[in-house]
Amino acid sequence: MKAGKQTTLCDEASVSGIGVHSGSPVTLTLHPADAGTGIVFLRTGLPGRADCEIRADVRAVTATEFATVLGDGDGPLCATAEHVLAALAGLGVDNAVVEVDGPEVPIMDGSAEAFVAAIDHAGVRSLEAPRRFLKVLKPVRVTQGRSVAEILPNSRGLRLEIDIEFDHPLIGRQRCALDVSPTNFRRELARARTFGFMRDVAKLWNQGYALGASFENTLVVSETRVLNADGLRYPDEFVRHKAMDAVGDLALAGLPLLATYRSVRGGHTLNHAILSALMADPTAWAVVEATAPVVAPPRRVRGHAEVATPAPAYAPDVS
Repeated sequence: MKAGKQTTLCDEASVSGIGVHSGSPVTLTLHPADAGTGIVFLRTGLPGRADCEIRADVRAVTATEFATVLGDGDGPLCATAEHVLAALAGLGVDNAVVEVDGPEVPIMDGSAEAFVAAIDHAGVRSLEAPRRFLKVLKPVRVTQGRSVAEILPNSRGLRLEIDIEFDHPLIGRQRCALDVSPTNFRRELARARTFGFMRDVAKLWNQGYALGASFENTLVVSETRVLNADGLRYPDEFVRHKAMDAVGDLALAGLPLLATYRSVRGGHTLNHAILSALMADPTAWAVVEATAPVVAPPRRVRGHAEVATPAPAYAPDVS
C-alpha cells in the first residue's frame, strides 16, 4: 500500500455467529467504501424500520455498561461494536461499511481474530486520498472513582498503556504497553478473548445480558481456575483483551489517533469518557494529513509499523 494514503477493502467478506448478550443469530458483512467515508455501520433487518446507516463516532454511543452500543435518536442499532472496530483500526483500514443484520455484532470466539481473518480475505488497498489523523495536542484526563484515563500527545502513532486490577488470584494486576500497528495488533491483541466470572452469570442473565455466552466465545473464570478446556491464549490474556477493546473504542474518534492512551482500571465506559472529553475540547486536538516523503525518520518499536510524519491540514474552529 502507498504510504500516507487512505485505505479500504478490496472486496467484501462476511462472518456469521450469535450476539454474546442477545443470543440472536447475526451475519456481518464488510464492504469497501470511498475515501472520506470512515467506518459506517449499516443496520438491516430492523422491525418496522428502513435500513439505517450510522457513522462509527463517539457521539453515536448510546451505552457502555457491558459493551459499546451505537444508535441514533430512535434507540440502539448495533451492540458490541468494539471488536470489529478494533480489527479495522488495528489493521489500518480507514474506510468500510459494516453491514449487520441483527441487533449485535457476532461475538465469534470472543476475540477480534475472526474479523482479522475476514479483512485478510477481503484484502486491503490504498486510495488516492491522503490519510488523515486526529492529533492530540495536549493532555486530557478523566477520573471515575478509582479508574483513571489520560490521553497524551504522541506524533508517531497510537500507543496504549493499559493497567487492570481485579480482586481475583488468577488476574490481580496486569499491564499491557505497546505501540499499535498491524503487526503488533495481530500478534499481541487480536486473539485475546472477552472474559467473565462464573459468580456473575445468574445476575447477568436476570438483567438480560450474556444470553449467548458460552465456553466457545468467553473466557470463563471460577474462583480458582479458568474453566475453558483450552486455557489461556496468553498468560496475561485479560489485560490484552482490555487493550484490544480500547483500540476499538478509540476508533470512534473517527480518524486514527496520534496519541498515547493510558488507562487504569478502565473499560468501555472510561474509554468513552476520555474520548468524549477530548472531542469536547477543540484546543486539545487537530486533524492532520500524512505527507510524503517522510520529513523525519520513523521509529520502530517491537515491530511497530512506520508512520509518515503528518503535517497540519486544518484545526477545529475555535471561537
